[in-house]
Amino acid sequence: METQEAIRTRRTHKAYAPEPVQREVLDDLLSLAAWAPNHNLTNPWRFRVLGPRALERLKEAAGPEAATKLDRAPTLVVASQLVADDAVQDQEDLCAAATAVYIVLLAAHDRGLGGYWRTPAVLRSDEGREAVGVRADERVLGLIHLGYPRQEKRAPERAPSDDYVTYLG
Repeated sequence: METQEAIRTRRTHKAYAPEPVQREVLDDLLSLAAWAPNHNLTNPWRFRVLGPRALERLKEAAGPEAATKLDRAPTLVVASQLVADDAVQDQEDLCAAATAVYIVLLAAHDRGLGGYWRTPAVLRSDEGREAVGVRADERVLGLIHLGYPRQEKRAPERAPSDDYVTYLG
């Protein structure tokens, strides 16, 4: 898949086939995150692939209403960023880690997988963070849902670049 095609055709999917993403595929996707641009090669991103016990702990922390959304995809990955002591480095690392998540989503799309980047409230709670082993020196970026999509999704209209680009003289 060409880069522009991948960017233009990647969609958020919320309905997946039940088969989990194979570990070898996950290893490949997550290793691509290392190519995210990051100042001083700090590699600030962290990914935790949830197994059945971790998922149950997260569901328990989420409560019954929110737990049902955690069953949408057969494979869940918690994405976080190591928080730097220096404010400038921390901002750069946040941007790098978010880019790493997007790389994972694009690479998954290239392999025929669907993805969904969520920021569920449970991962902002102490109980949720503890359930998935996120340390105090990490910032949660969200939960990546991965799986084989059940439906085709069309592209919604996007704002033209004139709406958000300014050329300065």
